[in-house]
Amino acid sequence: MYTVLRRPDFRLLFGALLASMTAESILMLALAIWVKDLTGSDRMAAAVIFAVVAPKVLAPLMGWVVDRYRRRPFFLAANVVTAALLTPLLTVRDSGDVWIVYLVGALYGLSSIALGAALSGLLRTLLPLGLLAEANAALQTVRQALRLGGPLVGAALYAVAGGWALTVIGVTGFVTAAAVVGLLRVAEPARPHRLACGLTELGAGLRHLGTEPVLRRALLGYGAAALVIGFSEALLFAYVERGLDRPPAFVGVLFSVQGVGGLVGALLSPVVVRRFGEVGSLAAGVALFGAAALTLTYPGLWLAVAALLLAGLSLPLSWVGLHTLVQRRTEPGLLGRATAATDALVSGPQAISIGAGALLVAVLDYRLLFALVGVVMLAAGAYLWRARRFAPAPVDPAPVDPAPARPVVPAPRRPLAGPGRSRPALDADHGVVASTRDG
Repeated sequence: MYTVLRRPDFRLLFGALLASMTAESILMLALAIWVKDLTGSDRMAAAVIFAVVAPKVLAPLMGWVVDRYRRRPFFLAANVVTAALLTPLLTVRDSGDVWIVYLVGALYGLSSIALGAALSGLLRTLLPLGLLAEANAALQTVRQALRLGGPLVGAALYAVAGGWALTVIGVTGFVTAAAVVGLLRVAEPARPHRLACGLTELGAGLRHLGTEPVLRRALLGYGAAALVIGFSEALLFAYVERGLDRPPAFVGVLFSVQGVGGLVGALLSPVVVRRFGEVGSLAAGVALFGAAALTLTYPGLWLAVAALLLAGLSLPLSWVGLHTLVQRRTEPGLLGRATAATDALVSGPQAISIGAGALLVAVLDYRLLFALVGVVMLAAGAYLWRARRFAPAPVDPAPVDPAPARPVVPAPRRPLAGPGRSRPALDADHGVVASTRDG
């Protein structure tokens, strides 16, 4: 991870994402709290999360839009648009304005798909393939760290200053990200190939994921895991109340423990990818979550702490492995659609499993359901582990100079030039000649 952070271009992008991810971590949970405060309804508060997730069904369309434009200008514009989308929240005053929160949540869900797809393409353009795992791990480390404190800060800010303060912080975060990205210089084609507006181009990302053998196996295995992983959202509440005999608020403590595990997992993920490959990292993450679920079949405080640490550790391993695999195995011009399709294929089954878990826990013993989750996840992990033969572990990247030297191209064989002339040189960055400035 330290190699990629030594690069000035990635540090600039990292700073921009730090601003936007901080705003997001503070804002999202607080929006649900805001609706709960205005309406008194748990159902309406939960609907905020649904409003943000529902636009995932439009992921192929958003990926097609992303692939029509250069990565840096689009990513900059998407941050500005996201900031603008949040401003209607400043008009929310009472329960009659809750529809504004839902509308903003849905539009934010769309923008987050576009931002994720554009970021994946930008990383692919900016960095050598050997540094993608480190870059994804660095971003996941920040995301996991913010999950530890961001929601608490957001809830505290809402309690002290109200929803307008959250809105101002959100807008400021995305505007700051756009401003920092504006300083970034990336070598990109002057104008990417224009895509036709048709089902063929819209579905190109899905077709690529289905025809590339290793991507197909990765998504089949992880998709099967996603069909049960969401059960844990509801099962953990039952575990705390029935197994540990503690109040529901104790779930927050366990989520904090999971956050610590997630931070450790994010730091370890580039090492795991180098040792076992992207598919190996994905398989390890899925299997570790299965082991955590089986541990939770027996109630006990210290077992719960160990299981949540293990579950937290597993999530970044899976995320970094899967996203790095998609980035490495997809041509740059298709990466927006492939990333958006991956997001939809993972988030869709997971959303279904969250709802199914909430229904099943009312009629079945939580221990039986945790056992089911564990068995399915371990089976999926074993399937993914066998798929490693289709994607061997990447070779360790060579050390990268944080300020790459400008290689000199030897002049043709001829007498040396005089003192007033120099040998021709080319600016190069991992195979791209002369970094261009986006207007």
